Amino acid sequence: MTDTVLAGATAPAAGRRRKPPAAPPTGPDRIPKPSQGWYRDKVTGDKLRRVTTILSQGSTKGDVLALWAANLVAETAFTHLPRLVAASRRPETRTEMYDWLRRAPLRKKDERADIGSAVHRIIEARVLGEPIPADLVDDDEMAPYLRHFLRFVEEWQVTFEASEMVVGNRTAGYAGTLDYLLRSPLIAAALNVSASTVLMGDTKTGGELDVKGVYPEAALQMSAYRKAEVAWLRDGSTVPMPATHSTGVVLHLRPEGYRLIPVACGDDVFAAFRIVQQAADWVSGLSKTVVGEALDLPAIEEKAAA
Repeated sequence: MTDTVLAGATAPAAGRRRKPPAAPPTGPDRIPKPSQGWYRDKVTGDKLRRVTTILSQGSTKGDVLALWAANLVAETAFTHLPRLVAASRRPETRTEMYDWLRRAPLRKKDERADIGSAVHRIIEARVLGEPIPADLVDDDEMAPYLRHFLRFVEEWQVTFEASEMVVGNRTAGYAGTLDYLLRSPLIAAALNVSASTVLMGDTKTGGELDVKGVYPEAALQMSAYRKAEVAWLRDGSTVPMPATHSTGVVLHLRPEGYRLIPVACGDDVFAAFRIVQQAADWVSGLSKTVVGEALDLPAIEEKAAA
């Protein structure tokens, strides 16, 4: 990389030292990390919108979450009705209980996020052949997730090509971290494709088996990863995004078992993702500027008397 002189740039004033340029990142530091809804490529300076942020802002997922939150607050209220009635009799306890009740969705969301994060850490360690993180080794809550994941790998004869890999599409302006890429002769047979086919894979831990837990947004998410242009390896180097099939699989992993759900993530789904991305751009950008302040009635000068 060579230094360039910008047209119109002026030399630093005498006696003042120019701040030396930051050293270019090396090794794994070159891998973009998510921050405030963006991935920043430290090598090129590109800012790529986080795929999950795009989906939360541009899809109907927000409506689903709002309904879920309302139902959870109502369920929590009826479960703790005697406690709520008792607290309502005094202003100080009423305010405290009101705050506790309205935060029920946040507590549940944080709980699910903690479980999901822990499960992904366990899976990543197993995929890479590394020890399970020490804080999760003896975690009884995590044990059934690990057991069912290992059963999935054995029963479907799964081998992994990549895990927790950051991928991006500079042209479309987005990036994300895919769960894994895999091969499985049994999954391939079920999908009627070649046994050597590489498939996009994702793990979901919410909801209930055979009821809910895998939503259409999973297809949008995987289609975006599938159409990435670049992938970052663990040493920080980049490679073109590996080709994957137009159908991926979601491992719905729960303490009581697992289900393997095929999910379409082909070009037509990617086209839908791009529409969602435009909607997210509207929500986060232009929509904030289109409604102005109320107009004041203009003052009208009185005509001089004839």
